[in-house]
Amino acid sequence: MATPSIPRWKRIVFKPSGEALAGASGQGLDGETLDATAREIVAVREMGVDVIVVVGGGNFWRGRQGAMAGMDATQSDHIGMLGTVMNSLALQDALERAGQITRVQTAIEMPRIAEPYIRRRAMRHLEKGRVVIFAAGTGNPFFTTDTAAALRGAEIGAQIVLKATKVDGVYSADPKLEPTATRYSKISFDNAISQNLGIMDATAFALCRDQKLPIKVFSIFKHGALKRVVMGEDEGTLVYA
Repeated sequence: MATPSIPRWKRIVFKPSGEALAGASGQGLDGETLDATAREIVAVREMGVDVIVVVGGGNFWRGRQGAMAGMDATQSDHIGMLGTVMNSLALQDALERAGQITRVQTAIEMPRIAEPYIRRRAMRHLEKGRVVIFAAGTGNPFFTTDTAAALRGAEIGAQIVLKATKVDGVYSADPKLEPTATRYSKISFDNAISQNLGIMDATAFALCRDQKLPIKVFSIFKHGALKRVVMGEDEGTLVYA
């Protein structure tokens, strides 16, 4: 089969986890991984694709861990939001060193280091060819960055949410525990729910399903995977309505 010559998706939400930006350790930030991720984004942007990025913060802090240790859950989630800001600024730096103009917008205002989230301003940045990174999740506790990716994707008119993880797709079972588990090339929202596959948290997943916003799950560690996904190749797993 011939390789597609034009991108399948023209406006994407790229959702790397915080741990994915940390490299093998899963903690903090890894310079080589950041630079490699930036190159992947630039390669897609050079094809004329609008790129929105929503980064997780689990490499610095997980809200649940703080809450489980006795911390107030809202306070813990606010700390997690700051972790996403650190990741966003680091990725912005990597992108701009790679020659890609980038703007960070935060759901919690911190005007000395980033713009506040303003939908129309974000749309204008995309029209000018800039990559836009949304930080601090939705700005509310009890909502994950997966939900932020789904929400911003719906607001900005994205065609798909690309969830980059440590695994190369959605499997019928945990491939680490079940060697015979098979990777789905595609699966419907309803089938994913019935099999309890846990692709995203329930709020994010329901929002994508209701907005008919497909999700693609793939590995951030496979060189060129983001570009192959955008071109519509058989990379990862497509979750569709």
